[in-house]
Order: sequence, then C-alpha cells, then structure tokens
Amino acid sequence: MFRGVAAVALSVCVGCSSPGTAPKQGRLPGYAPQHLIKTDVNRYSDTTQQRIFLSLRRLAEKLYKRNPREWRKGDAASMEAAIARIFDGDHGWRVEALGYRRDIEALQVALHPEYRGDRVHAYVVGLASMVQTAFGDREELYILDDLDAQHLYNAARNVEIAAWKLTAARDAQGQPLLLSNEIGTVSNLSFEREFGRIIGMLEVLSDVIEEKTERKVTRVVQNLASAVFLPVR
Repeated sequence: MFRGVAAVALSVCVGCSSPGTAPKQGRLPGYAPQHLIKTDVNRYSDTTQQRIFLSLRRLAEKLYKRNPREWRKGDAASMEAAIARIFDGDHGWRVEALGYRRDIEALQVALHPEYRGDRVHAYVVGLASMVQTAFGDREELYILDDLDAQHLYNAARNVEIAAWKLTAARDAQGQPLLLSNEIGTVSNLSFEREFGRIIGMLEVLSDVIEEKTERKVTRVVQNLASAVFLPVR
C-alpha cells in the first residue's frame, strides 16, 4: 500500500519544480503527497532555501530603497514591480539585460563600473542564482536528491565576498556603485545583518549535509580584499 502511494506521489512530483526559479514560500500541508518522498533533511533544506530567498527579497528591497535610480533604469513601473521581476518570473535566472549570464558572472557584471543597467537587479540575480545553483538548481528536494556540502559552504563564502565587494566597489569618481551600509550619526547596518542571516543559514545547512553524507568539507580562508568567488557546481 505504502509503495503504491509513494509511487503516485513520485509521479505527481516529477517535474513539479522548474530549475532556476525562486522556491515557493510556505510549508506544505501535513497531508501533502510530497511528504512521502521527502526525508527530514529534504524538508529542512526546503525550509532553509525558502528563508534564504526571503532574505534575498528583503535585500533587494533595501537596495532599491537606497538606490531608487536603479529600478528606474528598467521598464518596471515601480520598485515592487522591479522586485517581482527578479523573484516571480519564470526566467531560469537568465535574463536578456545580463546577456543571459547568471551566478558569479552576473555578480561580476553588477559590480563592474561601466555597467549601465539596473545594478540592483544584476546583483540580486547573481546572488540568487548562485545560491540556487548550490542547491542543485532545485526549488524542492526529494528523497533521491542529494546536496553537496562543499557547494553550500562555497556559496556562503561567495555571499560573504559579494557583501564585501558591494561595500568596496567604486566608480571612477570614487563614489559607491551602490549605497548599502552606512556608518555615521545614524548608522544603517541592516544590509550586514541580512547578509549574515544568509551566510549563517548556508553554513548550518552545509554542516547538516556534511554530517549526513560523511563527506568532509574543505574550509577556505581568504583575504576579502583579494578573495575570488568559489565554484558552486
């Protein structure tokens, strides 16, 4: 009986996740057939990925609020529409404005002084697609799916590097390419806290997968000023 129900659940779930799009938010109901083909680690990984993408969405909103000129560079009617274009479209994280680049390549475009497009869009697409690549380009995970602890660890380091580069990147006049954290009479460190959440969630999940698979993760220490992005596939 169980095998028959599980087989039905598997057939229902095959293809229900489109690689490279933002994961759906919210927990499945307790009776959902997908639970029959999800391990506890699968469900924890799904929840972690959803929470990371909530943080990425908040990060996009914060960046647009501090840099409203960026969403106006595109054809979005509002900041909310610009955010929806990033997270709600079925684009596979490959968009024409970035020459269909994603992951680390999109981040490099976003942080290039000569880029004239929506820099927030490019930066968040780069971060989000890089994170989802580390999740095997899956919106949900099932019993036959495996995650790579090294890729998740590398993604955490890449977010750390991307956060530093965001703060350090300057144009020819020495002005920040994007405004983010601010130290002054009134300090704004909300960006740092959001990045910290994402890094922490990726690190904890990497530890969980490392324990589950018994595959040792190689931990890398880099000087952020000269750090290079690490592979996540």
